[in-house]
Amino acid sequence: MPELHVFTEPQNGASYARLARFARATEECGFAGFFRSDHYLTIHRRGGLPGPTDSWVTLAGLALETKRIRLGTLMTCATFRLPGPLAIAVAQVDQMSQGRVDLGIGAGWYAAEHAAYGVPFPNPAERFERLAEQLEILTSLWATPEGSTYSFVGRHYQLKASPALPKPWQRPGPPILIGGMGKRRTPELAARFAAEFNVAFVSVADAGAQFEVVRHACRALGRDAGQLRLSAALTVACGDDRGEANSRSRNIGQDPERLEVIGAVGSPAQVVERIEAYARLGCQRIYLQLLDLGDLDHLELLAGQVLPAFA
Repeated sequence: MPELHVFTEPQNGASYARLARFARATEECGFAGFFRSDHYLTIHRRGGLPGPTDSWVTLAGLALETKRIRLGTLMTCATFRLPGPLAIAVAQVDQMSQGRVDLGIGAGWYAAEHAAYGVPFPNPAERFERLAEQLEILTSLWATPEGSTYSFVGRHYQLKASPALPKPWQRPGPPILIGGMGKRRTPELAARFAAEFNVAFVSVADAGAQFEVVRHACRALGRDAGQLRLSAALTVACGDDRGEANSRSRNIGQDPERLEVIGAVGSPAQVVERIEAYARLGCQRIYLQLLDLGDLDHLELLAGQVLPAFA
């Protein structure tokens, strides 16, 4: 049975206080984890008061405000941070949470947020080159034995005699999540570095096809594909009846008919059925994207009538 995690998009408008309230409720309701996006700008619309919150600053706070759930990003944008400081931040949050952190990381794609906050946005080829170097540096810094140093010479990053500190709570480091629908670079990086491969907001058929691509990438590198956890993220609009579910869908700016294909919309039984379809593909985790952080009734409905099916 897959674990059910909650996945939020706070760039659409959420203070830290509201995020913390939702994360605590996620834990109290019995979900396995609380994950958030890493964006500095709303997508497809303007506004989003009070403005963006930094993902790792937020997760540091939540590490102290929760006790059990896993915490992480879907996905940290590699263009936002240098690999050395990112390794320090993630290791520190992992220590603060006593080993409950997962690092989802990707090459970045949203040009407008880079322009809005003065972050360089290289072309796709360079972004993937940088991501590959970052993954090598992150995993190597965490794995370097205490008392030793780590150096790296790449095209985009160079490290000289780094003490490779601090160390994360989890050894050799927090699990890394990589995801996407790319057919070459993304699966190769997942096969090399990831503990988990994720697809987001795609149909069951498309998810199954992409999972086979990443399994092939694992086999090409001599890795047992069974070692790579598979997961899917689904936008959810659940209600006691279809009318309530459709209302929730429209309230978050989603078309109910579209969610029938790339998300989960309808009664609790219908949401369970959709999750089971992804589970049959081998998904061990499902991330339920909940876009209205003020709708605790939605969270409680899912906890009461969907979560028990996967206990």
